[in-house]
Amino acid sequence: MTNQVIILNQKQIEQKITRIAYQLWEDNLEEKELVIAGIIDSGYILAERIKNKLEEISGIQIMLMKIIMDKTSTFLQAETDLPVEQCADKVVILVDDVVNQGRTMAYGIGIFLDIPVKKLRTVALVDRSHRVFPVSPDYTGMELSTVTKEHVDVVISNRADTDDVVYLR
Repeated sequence: MTNQVIILNQKQIEQKITRIAYQLWEDNLEEKELVIAGIIDSGYILAERIKNKLEEISGIQIMLMKIIMDKTSTFLQAETDLPVEQCADKVVILVDDVVNQGRTMAYGIGIFLDIPVKKLRTVALVDRSHRVFPVSPDYTGMELSTVTKEHVDVVISNRADTDDVVYLR
């Protein structure tokens, strides 16, 4: 068994989500509606939480979109639970839990390339900065310097009996 170090506990994760929500609101003060698209699994749960916090503080209407993709594929293989055309002429916020090489975030951005979005912003709870793809999150809960053999695990769910935590192992 490998050693796990807690880098974010439940309270810290909630604080990061709140801060990100305020930053998104500040960046979109003039907007009446936003699209928040979360990458399954943890990215979508984070997207839900950001949506709830942003609605609570801002009153902006938010459409939540689920992105299902093969993160290991060498080409974009993804689907959404809503027609991507519904994002046309809107601000889209793409959310994932961890950005490491940037492949998943790049694929997520690729979903929206064929429609005219107003602007596209990216959010990650943890940014590891091991870029292979030229993609960096616009909003980050935490930047973490790691070596490539280390792994960041985001344990987050909508179950009341489970504490959210981010581990480094």
